[in-house]
Amino acid sequence: MTPSATLVLDARNTLGEGVTWCARQQALYWTDIHQSSLWRFRPADNSTRQWPMPERLASFALCEEDGWFLLGLASGLAFFHQETGELIRIADVEPGLPTRINDGACDRQGRFVFGTLHEPAAGEIRRAAGSFYRLHINLDLEQLALGPVAISNSIAFSPDGATMYYCDSMTGLVRRCAYGDHVADIRVHVDVSHLDGDPDGSAIDTEGGLWNAQWGLGRVVRYDRDGKEDLVIAVPTRQPTRVAFGGEHLNTLYITSARDGLGAEALANDPHAGGLFAVDVPFTGLPEPRFSGRPVRTGHAMYSTTPT
Repeated sequence: MTPSATLVLDARNTLGEGVTWCARQQALYWTDIHQSSLWRFRPADNSTRQWPMPERLASFALCEEDGWFLLGLASGLAFFHQETGELIRIADVEPGLPTRINDGACDRQGRFVFGTLHEPAAGEIRRAAGSFYRLHINLDLEQLALGPVAISNSIAFSPDGATMYYCDSMTGLVRRCAYGDHVADIRVHVDVSHLDGDPDGSAIDTEGGLWNAQWGLGRVVRYDRDGKEDLVIAVPTRQPTRVAFGGEHLNTLYITSARDGLGAEALANDPHAGGLFAVDVPFTGLPEPRFSGRPVRTGHAMYSTTPT
């Protein structure tokens, strides 16, 4: 029998993404990209909170310094403090290109790795116009030699940090590579190109299994270290987007989802699209790595927001 996730919060996100568990706060964070908002959910009391952003928030990372987040905004990187509302711009990313930041995650060394996504003009076909990058602890930005990408996704790292997983969702292929000071030995890890859906966000468990949310297929799939399908979780919505392990023992799998692109009829048949889902699984996740770089305080807020 295929296990199934259940609805935790009917968030109705347009494009819920980037779900991340904060063990210090025992809280879950994620973004609704198209609504330019950062969400928080605390399972202990089912409370929620939102922070509006100055532009679309595509991905983010927790920081080692409490209260701070590293944001992957559509046009660039910034630090954000959740209580003061201070936002410190770090760098623009791909200025002049028709792209925005998309998926991102910290590696085991505390650096932020992310990719971009091509946003085609009206009548234009989406193409591999973006790239993958790594933000170092000293805030230097490095382009990774992982080739051009149309829709970056599935960024995750093995328990020992020596393997990186990533994908271009348009190809249907999740790849892996040797990861360290440089990337090398790129191989196909998972191939779902024959299915009517796309690989989206991923997480890794303590055994090195990769859990991938599959857009359009209403499911999350665990693949073992060799890329073999091991476990399928049914998600009662068509467009799951990303997964994260959370809870006290890191054995609850949380799943974000999207309403984006669904018409009235599709939404009527998928009433909880854009919701947050969860399922207890017989595997344990890894603590979420935090970005180790330190915010450079300016003494004043470049942007300030009031949480809701």
